Amino acid sequence: MSRKPNPDINLSEIVAVVRQEMEEHIGKGKVANYIPALSRVDPRKFGIAITTCDGQTVTSGDAEEPFSIQSVSKVFALTIALERVGEALWSRVGREPSGSAFNSIIQLEHEHGIPRNPLINPGAIVVADVILNERDPKLAITKILEFLRTRADDSSIQIDMEVAQSEADTGHRNTAMAYFMRSFGNLNGPVYDVLSAYFHQCAITMNCVQLARAGLYLASSGTDPISGERVVSEARARRINAVMMTCGHYDASGDFAFHVGLPGKSGVGGGILCIAPQTASIAVWSPGLNAVGNSLVGSLALERLAQLTGWSVF
Repeated sequence: MSRKPNPDINLSEIVAVVRQEMEEHIGKGKVANYIPALSRVDPRKFGIAITTCDGQTVTSGDAEEPFSIQSVSKVFALTIALERVGEALWSRVGREPSGSAFNSIIQLEHEHGIPRNPLINPGAIVVADVILNERDPKLAITKILEFLRTRADDSSIQIDMEVAQSEADTGHRNTAMAYFMRSFGNLNGPVYDVLSAYFHQCAITMNCVQLARAGLYLASSGTDPISGERVVSEARARRINAVMMTCGHYDASGDFAFHVGLPGKSGVGGGILCIAPQTASIAVWSPGLNAVGNSLVGSLALERLAQLTGWSVF
């Protein structure tokens, strides 16, 4: 669905309204305490940034405070993997909603080591394996980091090494899934190397302004509308958005589509990247998570934003 930005929308006013209405909810939810480095984040943080396809940026709250993007990174890793192997990726990972927790191992056994989609943990591990291509994991990590720096037009984006170590120290289920997929022949690189790339990818820190800017190519048919650079084809951008819409919020993806109506990807660091096609890229951050691991306040804020702007694709 294509649309042109509505010149009558005052984004600054709308974002101010959203921020005010979220005040009563800020602090609710539970931070991701199963990753020690994330358990210390203040749950009362809230930031939002919107970057439009015509280059306007509107922010509110803690929009310039870095946070661990966690699974939001899977969108960018998917972009890189598709550029590397194209449609061949879909022989190793599906495109269907999982209907299960993001780290479920049950489906992997029933479906012979083929993850349901690239935005849940086992699917993202396969994507990391594609990017790694049996090389030094530092090269894969650097490729993802440099891609994000370029897309955000900000060379200061870094990896939080404490978070990466926390991921490695507590990622036993991810390790189990990786070995399980390797037993089915769906992982080519050494498990340790693949997981190193994956854990470091999830430990990238960005703020809402950087994240909204980085996702802008998905809002503009695969082209960065500010630099004019073609990042991916129009068809590929549309397909990445489709996967985000159907699979971007784990087993609550349908609920997010119902309430917000925009492609999005959440992370347990409390961030959500959302795409309004032909209009804007939106990033919100609030560390308190709901029962399925998505930002509680972030989801509410995006629902209200979609209502006030009319940006829902439905």
